[in-house]
Order: sequence, then structure tokens, then C-alpha cells
Amino acid sequence: MLWNTQLIQKYNISGPRYTSYPTAPQFDANISKLSLIEKMLMPSNKPLSLYFHIPYCAKLCYYCACNKVISSNYKKGDEYLELLIEEIRLKSLMISEDREVRQLHFGGGTPTFLSLSAFSKLMNYLKQNFNMLDNDEGEYSIEVDPREIDQDKLEGLRELGFNRLSFGIQDFNKRVQTTINRVQSYELIKSLMIKSRELRYQSINFDLIYGLPYQTQEGFTKTLNQVIELSPDRISVFNYAHLPKRFASQRLIPEAQLPDSHTKLGILKLCIEMLTNAGYQYIGMDHFAKPNDSLAKAQNQGELKRNFQGYTTHSNCDLIAFGTSAISQIGHTYVQNHTATKDYRKSIENGQLAIMKGYVSNRDDQIRHRVIMSLICNFELDTSEIESEFGIVFKTYFKNELIALQKLEKDGILTLDGESRLMIKVTDPGKLLIRCICMTFDRYLNNVISYSKVI
Repeated sequence: MLWNTQLIQKYNISGPRYTSYPTAPQFDANISKLSLIEKMLMPSNKPLSLYFHIPYCAKLCYYCACNKVISSNYKKGDEYLELLIEEIRLKSLMISEDREVRQLHFGGGTPTFLSLSAFSKLMNYLKQNFNMLDNDEGEYSIEVDPREIDQDKLEGLRELGFNRLSFGIQDFNKRVQTTINRVQSYELIKSLMIKSRELRYQSINFDLIYGLPYQTQEGFTKTLNQVIELSPDRISVFNYAHLPKRFASQRLIPEAQLPDSHTKLGILKLCIEMLTNAGYQYIGMDHFAKPNDSLAKAQNQGELKRNFQGYTTHSNCDLIAFGTSAISQIGHTYVQNHTATKDYRKSIENGQLAIMKGYVSNRDDQIRHRVIMSLICNFELDTSEIESEFGIVFKTYFKNELIALQKLEKDGILTLDGESRLMIKVTDPGKLLIRCICMTFDRYLNNVISYSKVI
């Protein structure tokens, strides 16, 4: 991938990650809950993707911006399990029982805060209420805190049907780990990887973060070498967004020790060079995958999609979400659960869906969603497909946006080819700035919202 420091510095602005469009800040708390429920009740033959948010963590990671509850009382996990089971019951009544669950993901928080017996109870109840797939036919994944799992639990999760893991690594440097309050040794990760491979988990992801205190290019080079040696199937390299006014735990991070923008860009450049040289394919945003991984195959075949779980190979699923803050996507309707555990608990215990807010996309939203997702997944857009699908003249509908794209074209970020059949293609240097390109089509960005930098 070509690296252009001047372009990156010019366009390194704050913007959404586009796991949806419109993005979550546009969701409306005043929308009729009944109208959202009616959308959820509409019959469909689409397969399903299920997401479970487990908010509990035994320890506080200072950098974390996730919806979480810190507690060393593991009984809270069992109490939360009962709420999830009731929510499963409520939502399964609204959905045809023959719709296959092609994708399942547990995120957090720390999903492995739950005991193995809790997972067993939850998975058995899911099988009673949804059409779960057997024999690894679906992609069933879980985020793992290496400090909260042992080899027996890895084996137990595999027996319950999980076939994909995502390990939160962040950095192997001990000083960095101590400063962010997440200490986990390379030896621990290596032992878990060996066991995971023995258990034939189909895909293993590592999450890394750059921009943390005390990080240097030299130190992160060592981390990357260790990651490459462990050979995960996928790697995510996230940019740390320091927003202490929004996230109280980040106030515990010494700002004076955060790497400057020059060092951060150097670490990112290092990641791209070392990972691609090691054989990983750059997927987009901050994701890499081995060429034989399903994510890379989907991108090569033009079938890669994006939702609240990030990049996905499952393009035609409705997403049904459970737990605090979890967001469902049914067709063009978004429904978010209460973010506060007490509010979520109150709704579920009263036999009600825990809806906090939502959004029903209008036709313009749907057109822009299609454009943005095509660009962010495939780095190109055949505008004739948009014209055919929505019955518009692209150059007329997006007249102002095309003026903005012409400026990006002059900077070498993309190309605009063809008169009668316009093709928008992102250049190699422009791939890192894909969020900037997508922002051109986002009509909601006049609102003042705190986003992370695009790089």
C-alpha cells in the first residue's frame, strides 16, 4: 500500500466509523416504540445474526470507551444471564423459528466474565428458541479477555459451538500494559493460542491499539513481531481516541506520555508494512486478514459487508441484539437497548423490550447507506448500480457531493471515471482515508459530535 504522509496529515479529521448509516447519534429517543416493534414483527425470510453484549468486567482498562460495568462479583453475571434469557424469549416470539442463525457474536465488556455453566445454559436456551446451526456451519464468535479464561473454558466454549475467537491484546509491552491497567504476558497468549488451534477454532482475531501511553515505533515493532509469530487469522489495529471528558477512566492515563501525532502515524505505517509483508491482506479501516480467511475471500469476491460487528461476510442477515446498549438492525430499522443496566433490567423484568431509541431509514438514508457501504467495503462504486436500484440519476442526485469528490480526486485520493457510467475508485493512498470519502455522502455531519480521528 502506498503511503502519503502529506495526504494523511491533511485529511486526518474526526469522523464516524460507519458501522451503520445513519450512525447511532442520529437515533431518536422520542420515536414511537410501537412503530419499532411493528418493524421487528414484519415477516422476513432473511437469515439472522445475533449479538449479545455482556457489560461486566472484573478489572478496569483505563483506555476503554465501551459500555461496561466494573465488578469482581461474578454472581452479577448469573443475574444478568436471567435477563438475557427473558429477552431471548421475548424476541423469539417475534421472529419466525425457521430463520437460520448464520452469525453469533458475544462482545462487551468482557463476555468471558460469564461462567462456563452460564454459557451452557444460554446456548441451550438459544437452541430451543432459534434455528442455530450445527457442525460449524455458522460463524459463532466471542471476544476473549486472556486474563478471564483458561484452557478448560476454551474447550468448553468450543464444545458449545463457538468456532471463532477475538483476543484483546492491545500491546505486549509491559510498561504500556501496566499504564493502561491491562497486564497479560506473551506466554499466556501463546499458551491460549496453542490450545485454540488444538481445539480447531476456525478463525482467531487479535485486537491491537496504537496511540497508547509510552508506545514507540521500536516498542511496537517488537509487539508486531510477536503477533506475527503467533499468526492469528485476523488482526485489528485500532487508533486510540483520547476523550477524557467523555470517558472518566481515560483521565487515569498520563496525557504527557501519549505518543505525538508523528509517532502515531509512524506506528500505523509500521503496522501496514509489517503485516502486509507477513502476508496479511489489508481489508480496510484498521483490519487485516490472511488471504485464506473468509473476510479476505469475501472482499476479493466483492461480497464484504459492514454492520455493528464490523466487517462481515454475511450480507443478507437481520441483526438481532441482546443486552445493555445492544443495537438491532432489521432491514432499514435500527433499535437500541437501554445503555444503563438498571433501565435494561427494569424493562426486561416487566416483560417489555428494553428499547431506548431507534431509527427508521428514509429513502435518502437507504441510498446513502448503499453508497457508503460499497465504498468502505470494496473501495469502489459503480454508480450505475445505484441508479438501477433506486431509480435516480446519480450525477443529479449527488451533484454537490461530486463537486467535493473532484477536490479529493485532485489530491489523488480517488478517481472518477466514465461519462455515461461513472465509476468511483479509491486509490491506494486513499484507502487509509476511506472514512473521509464516505463522509462526503453523510448528510448528518453538520451536527457537533465527538468522533475518533480517521487515522
